[in-house]
Amino acid sequence: MKISRTSWLILVAGVFVVALASLGIAHAQQIEEQGQLDEELTVAEKRLTNLELKGLSSQKMEMEKQLEQTVSELETIQDNINYPIESIQETDILFDIAEACDVTVTDMTSSALGGEQLASIDCSVITLTAKVEGDVADLIDFVIKLNNDFTTGMIKSADIIIPEDSDEAEESPSAYIRMVVYSYE
Repeated sequence: MKISRTSWLILVAGVFVVALASLGIAHAQQIEEQGQLDEELTVAEKRLTNLELKGLSSQKMEMEKQLEQTVSELETIQDNINYPIESIQETDILFDIAEACDVTVTDMTSSALGGEQLASIDCSVITLTAKVEGDVADLIDFVIKLNNDFTTGMIKSADIIIPEDSDEAEESPSAYIRMVVYSYE
């Protein structure tokens, strides 16, 4: 059986048309699927954007509040521990003298390091203010010893408060002392 040339042409043309139709149908399906996927992606992106923005904006506000609170706490802590390094030695001496005189230091503050001239010499200056409690004799002893033994310090004022004798008063005698401590620069 011999196929004529016309038959071959019709057969090849038929195969070509079938292949072309198959490719066209496959391409149309791909275009339709691509459109559906694009729509689904757009919807998913919108949902994701809305979810992320709502969650992230509330989280951002919460973190900003925490940051403000932390910064405020840090500033408070820095203020509480902002003592000049030079004042540590002076406060140790003051506490040692208080212990030797049998009085209790109940409150103490120190100023920032300043500068002053003492007999034409530039000096660093720290002002110490303290409240001490104890017996009157021990308080007087403390003031004298502080003035004599603290060689680089000078008492500017010392106020001794003796409470009146009364049954209700449980306050013990106290002294408020303000002194200046000099150190050579």
